[in-house]
Amino acid sequence: MAEKRDYYEVLGVEKGADKKEIKKAYRKLAMKYHPDVSEDEESGEKFKEISEAYAVLSDAEKRQTYDQYGHAGMNGFSQEDIFNNANFEDIFRGFGFGGGQGNRQSGGFESIFDLFGFGGGNRNGPVQGDDVYYEMSITLEEAASGLETDVEIPHKKTCPHCHGSKAEPGTNTKTCPECGGSGQVRQVSNTPLGQFATVRPCRTCRGEGQIIETPCTECHGRGIVNHQSTIHIKIPAGVEDGSRLRVPGEGDVGEKGGAPGDLYVIIGVKQHQLFHREGSDLVYNMPISFVQASIGATVEAPTLTGAVDLKIPAGTQTGTSFRIKGEGMPHLRWNGKGNLYVKVKIVTPKKLSPKQKELLVEFAEVSGEEIYIEDKGFFDKVKDAINH
Repeated sequence: MAEKRDYYEVLGVEKGADKKEIKKAYRKLAMKYHPDVSEDEESGEKFKEISEAYAVLSDAEKRQTYDQYGHAGMNGFSQEDIFNNANFEDIFRGFGFGGGQGNRQSGGFESIFDLFGFGGGNRNGPVQGDDVYYEMSITLEEAASGLETDVEIPHKKTCPHCHGSKAEPGTNTKTCPECGGSGQVRQVSNTPLGQFATVRPCRTCRGEGQIIETPCTECHGRGIVNHQSTIHIKIPAGVEDGSRLRVPGEGDVGEKGGAPGDLYVIIGVKQHQLFHREGSDLVYNMPISFVQASIGATVEAPTLTGAVDLKIPAGTQTGTSFRIKGEGMPHLRWNGKGNLYVKVKIVTPKKLSPKQKELLVEFAEVSGEEIYIEDKGFFDKVKDAINH
């Protein structure tokens, strides 16, 4: 199966094209590839392609989805959904010909819906419910250990009073006289290129097929109500910031017997005061003294589960990183944990006692370092102390 071309490429317009440019491009291509006027053997497929591109790009909501996700974003739409609300009649009226029937000798089609294979279908079937999104913040410790908790989710549920019938229990409904219970009305218009048929929801019954004489007093004839549900969720150990957890069937209820949507819990992991996360690893910036770095020391390094001893070798330099194996975050997709990396930084003391300064000067002289001290009075005192 050939890969679908980009809709903008199909119509020959830029991605930022406005509705007027898109409409103009489609009219030009439709005039060329309409099966009733084109002699091209592939005109039918080409006309389908340009019509689908126009139906998506002329609809603001569908276009936004396509711009964000590409053809993958259209997978949730049936062909009927894609062409719903597309105004093709206005396109064909704009060609400026007379009111003739057009060329029908080439075996043309009755309507654009028939061309795509759903001209006479029922457009009033079950509708799947919307997905619901819930944002939840957790600590790094909770992300490391995993968490089970209950959350309160606002979503739409079937009305418990009328059980989704939309009518007050005990009252009657009648078949819509306008659409005969189908919930849809078919209209056929003559265009210069032949007949053009559209199927729209019946305005009398609003696509229901039935007229409710006494709407439900609980849901006011909607069949659904807003409801607050307590949902138990399990957050796996090692979950990352921005992760989405899917809870099937806990979204909004579907209409006309359609399946409910899903609940997506979006996890936000709070910033930790000590650790920085890099995948399954943790990084901790530890300050150490000049003495510890110079002669070596054993210090306590914090982890998510408690402190551990860390050996600092003599001569350690600022920026040196030490690995503590298995003290990072749990791996989501396999057993085990990441590592904790302790990155040391030598901290220079801001205040020194006279004795500390004296010892540092002595250290510098033994090391052969040249010392320049602005406070000559203090320098003299130090030299005197050394000489004595």
